[in-house]
Amino acid sequence: MRTSRLQLLAAAGVAVASLALTACQDGTGTRDEGASASQPVASTPSDASSQAPEESASGSGGNGSTANGSTGSGGDTAGSGESGSGSGSKGSSAGKGSAPGGSDDAPATFNPCNGSNTSVSAAPVSRPVNHMLITVKNTGSKNCDLTYYPVLRFDEMQWVPQPVEESKPQAVVTLAPGESAYAGVLLSAADGSGTGGATGKKLTVGFQGRTPNSDGGPAAIPSLPAAGVYYDSSLTVTYWQSSTDDALTY
Repeated sequence: MRTSRLQLLAAAGVAVASLALTACQDGTGTRDEGASASQPVASTPSDASSQAPEESASGSGGNGSTANGSTGSGGDTAGSGESGSGSGSKGSSAGKGSAPGGSDDAPATFNPCNGSNTSVSAAPVSRPVNHMLITVKNTGSKNCDLTYYPVLRFDEMQWVPQPVEESKPQAVVTLAPGESAYAGVLLSAADGSGTGGATGKKLTVGFQGRTPNSDGGPAAIPSLPAAGVYYDSSLTVTYWQSSTDDALTY
């Protein structure tokens, strides 16, 4: 009996051990652990991959809109502003420097003497013979300039007396207020070689501007002797001079 019972207990123990061994070899626990271990591993790349594009997108978007946008537009604005101001200063600088008759010639300060700012007289002189002296006095409040020579016309004369080229001065004659300048007039040839003689009763003295034969402003009509002034084809005039001696030399 005792032997049979022991055999039964041994058989039962073997069955229990076999069941336990069978349960260990089932692998259910291993699969569970594998599944739980694989979930974090699988979820980590998934999270990383989902975040990476977001970071990249936000990063490129931020850099593009802020850095590229502000730098690009700011750079263009600054560049265009600098080039604009530069070209403006150069333009204005190139325009001033290259203009004909520019600042060195001081066209803005040129103030012609004429019938509006001077008093003009014309009187025959005893020496040299057959000569007349024209005197222009600055009656204005600022300097005025006498260019070239006076343009003379007796009565309705249809021709213009020519200048004595040898009398051309080195510079324009400038008169301060109250100062005078002069021009000498050869009325007729002393040897009688002149032709077309006439007696002038009225004399008009014209003024020239900056360029030859340009209009320098209102003319003057100085008084002549009551008997008039005789002239012929020899009629010539000097350039404006600073002294009577220079004016009557020719």
